[in-house]
Amino acid sequence: MIGAGTNYVVATVKSWNVAAYRQRRLSLPGSWTLISRPEDLSVENLKALAPRYVFFPHWSWRVPMEIVDGFDCVCFHMTDVPYGRGGSPLQNLILRGHRNTVLSALRMVRELDAGPVYMKRPLDLAGTAQEIYQRATGIVFDMIEEITRTEPAPQPQQGTPVVFERRTPEQSELPHAGTPEQICDFIRMLDADTYPPAYLHWGKFRLEFDRAKQDGEYVIARVRIAQRGSDP
Repeated sequence: MIGAGTNYVVATVKSWNVAAYRQRRLSLPGSWTLISRPEDLSVENLKALAPRYVFFPHWSWRVPMEIVDGFDCVCFHMTDVPYGRGGSPLQNLILRGHRNTVLSALRMVRELDAGPVYMKRPLDLAGTAQEIYQRATGIVFDMIEEITRTEPAPQPQQGTPVVFERRTPEQSELPHAGTPEQICDFIRMLDADTYPPAYLHWGKFRLEFDRAKQDGEYVIARVRIAQRGSDP
């Protein structure tokens, strides 16, 4: 059992994770520090804090190897690893037709998403990407609390790895073919704060889509239309 004086760090950049951290930290054991800027995630700062764990609910930069090697770093990946290691897990899952997944809490190692697993918890993939990320946040902080209270031993991943490729903003262009369900899924998987939305180029205009719902043979969505400036 962990003592009240134990230190922990949460490193995250997404607003929904920051809000959850501020809501939950007072009920968690030990002392907690939030890091939300890459310049603050340094070996020197972590050595001064001496954390038992450094948790990464969502981090947009590569973590230096000296931190991965020197501290117990825990990340949260939205697939049943070793299936789905790699980038853009939510979007890749939805593109492959998955309706459910698991959140995997991993001990970070030098190879991406290849570390041993502390625990896995189910996650429903219904709704917009924003709704899914917010749903995942509650589960992640439940996992953080369980890890800090019980310190489970992480277990090696079992099975053949399947690696996802990180998607680029250019891949957010709506496909020219597909069923209404597939078009709806494409729009909703990109519908989150700070993510590039589904779009189409039409002449001098860029059409961006969100809030997609399937209604029988139709997809109903909101569209924002902006001029593309000097683009061809």
